[in-house]
Amino acid sequence: MQNRFIRPAVLMLGVLGYGQAKAELAVIDWPPGWQVEPVPVEAGSDVSRQRAVRLDAQGNPAMVVELSQSPVEQDHVVNVAGVVLEMRKAVQKNFSQGGYQSACTRVKASTLNQVPAAETTCTITLNGGHVLTQTLVAAAGPLKAWALSYAGTPEGYRLNEGAVLEIRSSLVLDAGQ
Repeated sequence: MQNRFIRPAVLMLGVLGYGQAKAELAVIDWPPGWQVEPVPVEAGSDVSRQRAVRLDAQGNPAMVVELSQSPVEQDHVVNVAGVVLEMRKAVQKNFSQGGYQSACTRVKASTLNQVPAAETTCTITLNGGHVLTQTLVAAAGPLKAWALSYAGTPEGYRLNEGAVLEIRSSLVLDAGQ
């Protein structure tokens, strides 16, 4: 049952343009207990994605974290708050089509490791019951942009939020690129 809520929550958008060269991947140091899942990427795409799942005691997904990295066109300045708004809109639309309601915080300034970012957190409900919490983050440097999403059941989010914040702060992003 929880799997039904987690999978649609990991909606990630291909964020932004094409660069001159294939980008170095962001480095994620997944803590023990996280199952890394392959993420299909369109052939010829310079977008890279990484995803891992933390299971609960019953073997159901409790938390999912996904990071995508995209090249940015040379001299393009990314409006990360605008990217987060688009991500939020897509998530809300996706859930509303399934009969869910969502309420999200205002987009606020943040960081992804040390890269300036914007973020929002959404609470997804069904018939008044809280079924999922999802945080959406976008960050950008001169040649790369990143979109981070982490989502979990209410209990899974609460229990794993600290680990996810450690993952966030340990990300190795080539911000100069």
